[in-house]
Amino acid sequence: MKDLESWLTENKITEIECVVSDITGIARGKISPVSKFIAEKGMRLPESILLQTVTGDYVEDDIYYSLLDPADIDMICHPDPSAIFLIPWALEPTAQIIHECYDKMGNPIELSARNVLKRVLKLYDDKGWKPIVSPEMEFYLTKRCADPDLPLQPPIGRSGLQETGRQSFSIDAANEFDPLFEDMYDWCELQGLDIDTLIHEEGTAQMEINFRHGDPLELADQVFVFKRTLREAALKHDVAATFMAKPITNEPGSAMHLHQSVVDKKTGKTIFSNADGTMSQLFLHHIGGLQKYIPEVLPLMAPNVNSFRRFLPDTSAPVNVEWGLENRTCGLRVPDSDPQNRRIENRLPGADANAYIAIAASLLCGYIGMTQQINPSAPVQGRAYQRRNLRLPFTLESALERMENCKVLEEYLGSKFVQGFIAVKRVENENFKQVISSWEREFLLLSV
Repeated sequence: MKDLESWLTENKITEIECVVSDITGIARGKISPVSKFIAEKGMRLPESILLQTVTGDYVEDDIYYSLLDPADIDMICHPDPSAIFLIPWALEPTAQIIHECYDKMGNPIELSARNVLKRVLKLYDDKGWKPIVSPEMEFYLTKRCADPDLPLQPPIGRSGLQETGRQSFSIDAANEFDPLFEDMYDWCELQGLDIDTLIHEEGTAQMEINFRHGDPLELADQVFVFKRTLREAALKHDVAATFMAKPITNEPGSAMHLHQSVVDKKTGKTIFSNADGTMSQLFLHHIGGLQKYIPEVLPLMAPNVNSFRRFLPDTSAPVNVEWGLENRTCGLRVPDSDPQNRRIENRLPGADANAYIAIAASLLCGYIGMTQQINPSAPVQGRAYQRRNLRLPFTLESALERMENCKVLEEYLGSKFVQGFIAVKRVENENFKQVISSWEREFLLLSV
């Protein structure tokens, strides 16, 4: 805490945003003056925020009280000194600090998304392994719109024109939003976020930011902070940034591609390659685990009703768990690399997924594959879009049902988290079904 106090003093911080991630990935917490933060050495928050839906509702009472203390008690949140970030857009010198959640006995709270990832990382640590990840975040820039019934529109660029058509990898199209991206890069640098390249993706005003590879917990923290940062930079320039998986009809969805590899903790050498540079059995088993268990845990990577619109037919998203070398039509792509950097790219998670949970789920699938020695299918040559092997569920309802029946998941992630996650997503799904869509009004209003 002393080092943290010194950092706050050196940076002349006057306010602290004390935050935790809920299941959705929303930052929840308290804003505190520095003096109070130092005196209290943390904060208390109701445990119930970890069972809050994206609409602000809670799960049904029978589930709520089976997972939480009936008295609605507080959890104890301690600041993580390794997860402190400046807030460049604040008017006063402000920092946000990600907190870790414990019960009053000092036990990690199972429902905490960050604790779920830490739980999976401990599995690797106990084996003498260290996973390495690199997320790629896709997102759309759009005009700001206060009416959710209206379709989203591309924003006006610095030329004064709206973008039209597909502009994949166009430098000029990305440069249309240079002032916004300059702020984004400056703010990310001030916060120590390890972002790398920016590219224009396939969709209209769709972009992608790549993160440098590193520790999974640090990268999940950075994605959590990056989403807030990008939204703030966009608002400053009077546009909106969205990480919805499928925000615009007839445009590609937005993914959070996860590159993952594993090294030996002691030597730092990859366990995915043999001494002669060929693929190791552990690498193949890792792929086998992803193939077998992604269909069982898909809601952890595609958590919303909208997530599954990205998987509709004739979209650019690979709707399969096939694998192949340099094959972007596969859900699991093996990029061309030297043996030490051999990795698997999981292309199924959506940009709307909670990074802590999606990374935990992806690494867990690979871990189970390695420990259970699960063999993968043969790699795909050519296009894999029409493959139906190891078929994925295509609706949130069917995916949640499949996840509920995956008993091995509770063994690794804890029954409270699994039950709580499923309950939250079912409440959100019920809320969604109560909303009458524009399609229903357009085609059924005067026709049936």
